[in-house]
Amino acid sequence: MDSTDCLGAFNLLTSDLLFDELEKRLPEHRQRLFPPTETLAMFIAQAMSADRSCQHAVNQAAIQRLINGLPQCSTHTGGYCRARQRLPLELISGLACHLGLQIDHQTPTQWRWQGRRVRLVDGTTVTMPDTEENQAAFPQQRGQKPGLGFPICRVVGMTCLSSGALLNAAIGPFNGKGGDEQTLLRSIEGTLDSGDILLGDAFFPTYFFIARMQMQGVDILMEQQGARKRVTDFRRGQSLGSRDHVIRLDKPKIKPDWMSEPVWHAAPEHLTIREFKAGGKIMVTTLMCPKTFTKADLNALYKQRWNVELDIRSIKETMGMNVVSCKTPEMVIKEIWGYLLAYNLIRLLMTQAAILAGILPREISFKHSLQLWLIWSRQTNTSDNHMLWVVCALMAQQRVGNRSGRIEPRAVKRRPKPYPLLVVPRGQAREHVKKYGHPKKLK
Repeated sequence: MDSTDCLGAFNLLTSDLLFDELEKRLPEHRQRLFPPTETLAMFIAQAMSADRSCQHAVNQAAIQRLINGLPQCSTHTGGYCRARQRLPLELISGLACHLGLQIDHQTPTQWRWQGRRVRLVDGTTVTMPDTEENQAAFPQQRGQKPGLGFPICRVVGMTCLSSGALLNAAIGPFNGKGGDEQTLLRSIEGTLDSGDILLGDAFFPTYFFIARMQMQGVDILMEQQGARKRVTDFRRGQSLGSRDHVIRLDKPKIKPDWMSEPVWHAAPEHLTIREFKAGGKIMVTTLMCPKTFTKADLNALYKQRWNVELDIRSIKETMGMNVVSCKTPEMVIKEIWGYLLAYNLIRLLMTQAAILAGILPREISFKHSLQLWLIWSRQTNTSDNHMLWVVCALMAQQRVGNRSGRIEPRAVKRRPKPYPLLVVPRGQAREHVKKYGHPKKLK
């Protein structure tokens, strides 16, 4: 990536140039947003901060104004909350996707896999405050007793393997129509370009999804679905080697409920795909040539799919999007996109740091980069380009180790405090305490 282009993209979100971009993107909102750059900057800073309360965001802005010699302002949160509500969702999501694509399109060619861009896709869930509005839009899990669970939404994101930048995302309910990962992925398929390679887990490689990808000129490499995996027979089809063959799949005879009749009839009657077994998994791909794409090469590529899990961890655990704080569905979605925009800002700096150091962005620690950015942004003027290079150089100092094949138990060693679980609505529990007092401490 050219350093001037990278700085330009960075300054787009950290200086007055953002106002010009807002005007170009959504001119009809010019009069409604005041001041747009300050509100959006506070929103991003709130997503990056360990204390993500609105009060902390307003307090930080008030102190920063005093440091910069500006007049004193109120520390009440009402004005900021109303300004945040006025920020259009299309603006925040559009800037996040725009920034991710700018990072991706300008990454060096040598970062690609055999000269081709590789995309990663995966889904995750996010919980939110238990309000009536959130429960109606994002119902909790089935089987949960009323008054106990929390509203939950599903997020499917698509990231770049080379840079880690988020290219697009779709948000929907965890339960109900339109909330499964395949449906959400269909809504962001337009992000993929001809020649891309898409990596995903066993949820995605259905017949009709593979057909759509082939029509778009997109190749896939995914783990075979469970139902199909059980009937895979490598004695069938055209053999390409040991446990490696090309087969023809017939179109399902029953139309899915979500598919319209015209789309159903337009789908091909047959598909030709490649199946192979490597690393203990049965894989499905549209990369057919066994000489250009050997089993060993494809297996090594698929192992890099784990990076999307690390990207999700960076967003949910490091940045704190695991539990959002807004109390209405509209603000919940806006808050999620605020996190994704902040995530891409850090990825932009990591990409620049990788270019300066001559390494790959995946070798740089995300948490280390976030910490440096937070410390620097609170101490100095972020428009100082010379200091930006210095911060990028510091980011490249902490390298992530080679963790291929790493296995960790899904268990925690530290014991929780000996408090019982809340198994009744909180109001009912309060009345019980008023009547009978707190239970005796557990030994």
